[in-house]
Amino acid sequence: MRIIAGTAGRMAIKVPHDVARPTTDFVRQAMFSILGERVIDARVADLFAGSGALGLEALSRGAQSCVFVDQHPQALKAIRENLTHAKLHGGRVVSSDVLAFLKKDAQRYDLVFADPPYAKHPLDPEFIGKILASGYLLPRLAEDGLFYAEVAKFTDSPTHPDWQLIDRRHYGSSAILLYQPLADKPTASSEGNA
Repeated sequence: MRIIAGTAGRMAIKVPHDVARPTTDFVRQAMFSILGERVIDARVADLFAGSGALGLEALSRGAQSCVFVDQHPQALKAIRENLTHAKLHGGRVVSSDVLAFLKKDAQRYDLVFADPPYAKHPLDPEFIGKILASGYLLPRLAEDGLFYAEVAKFTDSPTHPDWQLIDRRHYGSSAILLYQPLADKPTASSEGNA
């Protein structure tokens, strides 16, 4: 695992194997190619951050800031070490459940990444659908902001009336999904905290 491009390009990333299934270099390269210049000066949230690979890549490629959210101590330690080793600025590490964080947070983000544990069995939690349905993410997204989610390739794309799936692509065993709020839905400026 490494940061692919930018100021910290080629730097190895410490991965807490017991609590993370990091997004592969190949998938991250594809995703950041899709995002292109949207990353520059973006305010980013990396949910279920794990090793922090997505947020680290964003900061390395010119994002203004990134908040890394995870609740596992090993992941939080790895993210802090990766930020220090990469000499990347603008990172903030938050120990929290993702939905609890979104509910209480007051910031707005240009890009929100979510790479939760994949559902492997029918009874496993499906986190992306829960986030879309919670109502907590919508007011956290800036105007023209995007929500990036990663799921197992066999998983259906979660849907919700407030969100539009604008892209789905498959890479190996993963699928990446890009969502944007529907244009006629309220934003953070008109809705306030959910």
